[in-house]
Amino acid sequence: MIEQCFVWAVPTDHPAFAGHFPGRPIVPGVVLLDQAMLFAEQLSGQADCHWQISNAKFLSPVGPGETLNFTLQRKSSGSIAFSVHAAERPVASGSLMPPAA
Repeated sequence: MIEQCFVWAVPTDHPAFAGHFPGRPIVPGVVLLDQAMLFAEQLSGQADCHWQISNAKFLSPVGPGETLNFTLQRKSSGSIAFSVHAAERPVASGSLMPPAA
């Protein structure tokens, strides 16, 4: 099993904040998933892999400017488990599968 950590500082001007939500911007779950997939590509060495989401849980909202720590673990099955934390606070977790060959 291969494990690697990645850090992402949420840009305060991320375009998703425009409509999600006015007055109290939070990072949409899809943005967290997209970032996890980008890091999975780096871990696997496969660009444009089109990962499939096996499962995902969103545990705590994330706001502009927060620093997120993504931990990805490559499993022997080829799947990649991920967890996301803001400091000690769990934010999200799930697993990604590479597309079927």
